[in-house]
Amino acid sequence: MSLYECVFIARQDISAQQVETLTAELSEIITQGGGTVSKTEYWGLRNIAYRVKKNRKGHYILLNIDAPSAAVKEMERQMSINEDVLRTLTIRVEELEEGPSAMMQSKNSRDERPRRGDGEDRPRREDRGDRPRRDDREPRRMEGGE
Repeated sequence: MSLYECVFIARQDISAQQVETLTAELSEIITQGGGTVSKTEYWGLRNIAYRVKKNRKGHYILLNIDAPSAAVKEMERQMSINEDVLRTLTIRVEELEEGPSAMMQSKNSRDERPRRGDGEDRPRREDRGDRPRRDDREPRRMEGGE
């Protein structure tokens, strides 16, 4: 059996529960074909770079699959028929990644970064001097009008 990674984008209109159901249906197709789905990752509702079938966002899902090619082709066929699936990408890999994917690692690293305060980490700019606040200035006058 061959190893595959499959990423698909589901419509933004469906709920996370419906996405889980769709993923379970696709996993069932693989298991009926004699394969296994070793890992399923839900990357969340993310922006798409350009509109796809009138959608600007989509639910991203990654599947790591160990299955014969016939089962993968049947899964791809079912995804192309399903209206909730916007795009798919299935590639054959030499080995499957263990642990979280790069997308999940970057998501976790963003959460662990320290938040910037109100400028406490930056040195004060002394070259500006004391400038008046914008709301303290007199309003501009328009020339030529009333």
